[in-house]
Amino acid sequence: MTYYLRKLGFYVVALWAALTLNFFLPRWMPGDPVDLMIAKLAAKGPVSPEIRHSLELLLGTDSSRPIFLQYVDYLNNVAHGDLGVSVTYFPQTVSTTLADTLPWTIALMGIATIISFAIGILLGQLAGWKRGSWLDNLIPVTTMFQAVPYFWLALVLLYLLSSVAQIFPTGGGYDVNTVVPGFNLPFLRSAVYYGTLPALTIVLSSIAGWMLGMRNMMVSTLSEDYIVTAEAKGLTRRRIMTTYAARNAVLPSLAGFAITLGFVVSGSIITEQVFSYPGIGMTLMSAVQNSDYALMQGVFLVITISVLGANLLVDLLYAVIDPRTRARA
Repeated sequence: MTYYLRKLGFYVVALWAALTLNFFLPRWMPGDPVDLMIAKLAAKGPVSPEIRHSLELLLGTDSSRPIFLQYVDYLNNVAHGDLGVSVTYFPQTVSTTLADTLPWTIALMGIATIISFAIGILLGQLAGWKRGSWLDNLIPVTTMFQAVPYFWLALVLLYLLSSVAQIFPTGGGYDVNTVVPGFNLPFLRSAVYYGTLPALTIVLSSIAGWMLGMRNMMVSTLSEDYIVTAEAKGLTRRRIMTTYAARNAVLPSLAGFAITLGFVVSGSIITEQVFSYPGIGMTLMSAVQNSDYALMQGVFLVITISVLGANLLVDLLYAVIDPRTRARA
């Protein structure tokens, strides 16, 4: 129990530190969202000081209040789920904007990351178990995709499979002309079709890392004494490979997977830019371009929670997979 309480306490402090940094970073950046809104309103007529003050209150950047009080208000609003109003999508709230875009990113990046991890671990396990096989010799070829710049690989696949072969669409999240967004079969089928090429790019560029890491850990684990003991007891090779070797070899990859899964949200920017995918990455780019403090803070908050949550989950899972972790703590 002490192990779990220490972990929870650490992540609570980390969340508070991240929220504090999340509050101050946008305010240290050049540009003012209030000035941006006033510039838009000025095109329709004169803007009074009262209107400016109202906008400052609305966007949470009231210069008449001390920065400490703004910080306290920010923490209170976050605790109540109020992330403010977006300048970019005014008068839409940040929470609504994130609710509209976050599912797209989670569906694309999350599923693709899980698929690449599962396939990479499985192939790496087999390659490490059968050293010198054709699968083991295939690893240098797969690392080529990881070495290629991600955006370049995305552009190549987009050109070959969309422009030349015309197998997949060139961009978008679904067919806006024929389907209506919602939980229905035509929309889901269209979303899967439009997301296949971006997901394929993610899998090809990341599967080699998981495969190589798992292969090397399997080779190292197979030389341990408990593997020799298991073989001497007459256990089946399949049980030795999965229960003894792979279970211990996967631990470092599991920690890396937690970090990767946590950065699913932030890692989608390039993907969504190349494929014009309507996810949170595109939203973040729009927020930065428009000095949208509230929206930037909302996106950073989602990234923070996803990273900390994924790491906490794996720390707890570590304690289940390897009980020695609790003993050392």
